[in-house]
Parts: sequence; C-alpha cells; structure tokens
Amino acid sequence: MRLDKALSHAGHGSRREVGRFIREGLVTVGGEAVRRPEADVDPAKGIALCGQDIDYAEHYYIMMNKPAGVVSATEDPRERTALDLLDARHRRLGLFPAGRLDKDATGLLLLTTDGAYAHRLLSPARHVEKEYIVSVLGVFTPEVKAAFAAGITLGNNETCLPAGLEILSPSTARIILREGKYHQIKRMTAALGLKTVGIHRVRMGALTLDETLSPGGWRRLRGGETDIYYHETFGFGNSVQTGR
Repeated sequence: MRLDKALSHAGHGSRREVGRFIREGLVTVGGEAVRRPEADVDPAKGIALCGQDIDYAEHYYIMMNKPAGVVSATEDPRERTALDLLDARHRRLGLFPAGRLDKDATGLLLLTTDGAYAHRLLSPARHVEKEYIVSVLGVFTPEVKAAFAAGITLGNNETCLPAGLEILSPSTARIILREGKYHQIKRMTAALGLKTVGIHRVRMGALTLDETLSPGGWRRLRGGETDIYYHETFGFGNSVQTGR
C-alpha cells in the first residue's frame, strides 16, 4: 500500500496533508524516515508519525452509548450527529452507523467502516436480535406480552415478527426484536394502546453495551466483540456464528 494512503486511511489527514508530513521527514517506517508518499509499505509494520505509531486497521468498529438528542447519521445540517461526538481523527475515518436509533432513544450504537459487516448485522434474512429497555405510559400486562410473542399487526396491516417481552415493572419491559422496521417499538406499543416514553438499546446480536460508557461515551471494539450470533433468550432464533 502507498504510504500516504495508509496514513490517510488511518485518519491522520488528507492525502495532500500526509504527503507533506512524509516529505518533511516526519514519517518513519521500521524506524527509518521515508520521504516518498508513493513508497510501498506494509501498514502493519512499524509506521510512525512524529514518533507515534499509527493506529492502522483494515476496518474500524466503535461502540457508542448514544445520548438523547443526537441523530444516527454521518452528517445533518440541523442536528448534532453521532459522529460529532468523536474526536477529529476518528471523524476522518469514514465511519457510519450500522443501524439507527431514534433521536430521542439512547444506548448502543455501532459505528464502523465495514459495509459487509454492517450488512450481516442488519440483513432482515439473518434476524439478528436487538435488545431494548422500554418505558411506557401505561402498563405492560400479560396480554401485552402475549401479543408481542404472537406478532403484532401495525396500523398499515404490516405484521411484525414474534418478539420477546419481559416485564420488569408495570411500565418498563425488556424487548427483543429480530427485525428493524421504522419506529417499530413505538408503533408496536401504540397498537396496544401504550405510549413509549423511553427506549434504551443494550444489545445487538452478541454485542452488549459497555455499562462504563457514560451518555455520549465511546470506545473501539476489542478482540472478539465483532462476532455476531443469535441468542435464544426467549426461545426463538438459531445459535449461528457468522463471524466478521
């Protein structure tokens, strides 16, 4: 890979900017200065900028605890986006949200540069579970739980897949979906006469929100956290490992 491309890919500036760093002798490969932006290098072997090793990866994966009031988008002319919460270098990596959370919803949001991984996570055919803690105006009753398990029909005759619901308190429940329809939880609860007032996502597939992340906090995924498999919390789904 070209040296300037490796540095730019890792978020250290545009190709023009990193080209200037290279020509000024600020970049070393294997401890030796390289002044040609077009030099062919192995990004995994000792590239440093101003004495600091560059953090190069083929793809990047970030877990965020999205706060309310932030939209799940790469850019928006009027709203603050999830990418606005990152530092300057990570904003330059080309990250995008793998799936969405409503503006007023909170919790687990995955940002990545890996389109194939995002497709596996979000593909309707894979039925990867998403788990939420949901609060409503009203009461979660056994009848509501049974309706979720049977599959709710929305106002436009769109039928939802069976969903898991565990009642945590009269107005709070743990809900597990295997699909991602538009405003699905709000529409499902509304179909049963309940008004959703809080949605907090805590899991996508095998990835669970790091409870040490405060609202707006984020971190890179660690080894193994990008694996996706199906849980059987409510007795549905298959235990299938898809990997990265």
